[in-house]
Amino acid sequence: MLSNGDLLIRLFLAALLGSVIGAERERLMWAAGLRTHMLVCVGACLFMIVSAFGFSDILGASHIILDPSRVAAQVVSGIGFLGAGSILLRGEVVKGLTTAASLWTVAAIGLAVGSGLYLAAGASTAIILVILAGIKPVEEFYRRRALRFRLQVRAAHGTLSMDVLDGVLGPRARNVTRYVAGPDEEPDIDSIAVQLEKLRRQDAEAVAAALRRVPGVRDVTLS
Repeated sequence: MLSNGDLLIRLFLAALLGSVIGAERERLMWAAGLRTHMLVCVGACLFMIVSAFGFSDILGASHIILDPSRVAAQVVSGIGFLGAGSILLRGEVVKGLTTAASLWTVAAIGLAVGSGLYLAAGASTAIILVILAGIKPVEEFYRRRALRFRLQVRAAHGTLSMDVLDGVLGPRARNVTRYVAGPDEEPDIDSIAVQLEKLRRQDAEAVAAALRRVPGVRDVTLS
């Protein structure tokens, strides 16, 4: 049977490791932040302790057949409802998947602490923290490169002002991060550079096609 001291150590360690990951989520102002991650980790740890030691007094009795591991196993699937609550659909973009995954892994850390696997729990916390905080800039760098497009437009002078562009693009106008217009080599022709960000390739192509239909637009190049 687990001593009271060991029990307290495991619960407080679970709270500490959960707070490390929760602090990173709290920094980004997600709904599932510091307290949520701590609660999940401590709760999972307690489930693991109950699963491993809570039935020890009756397991040796005759005609009693129990599988204590089933309690811990249900944490893996049961934590899903918290993860689902942190996932949001904003327009065409799904937000919160990383936070849902962090809740799921924090539950695993709690189970590891509850079972006495301190090294595995500590190493997992460090690895998860590196993934959440250290890999994010790399992910954002490649995402920006993949979702950034440049439109080079040649149109009759005064045809494609910023107001006209906003009217043509509609809701996609918010994706325009740069608009530069200047004279073209050909007289009475404007050369316009439009930069789009956070837009899928097919959406960028749809924008280019819409601009080509504007009267006075000579050609549109997407790169």
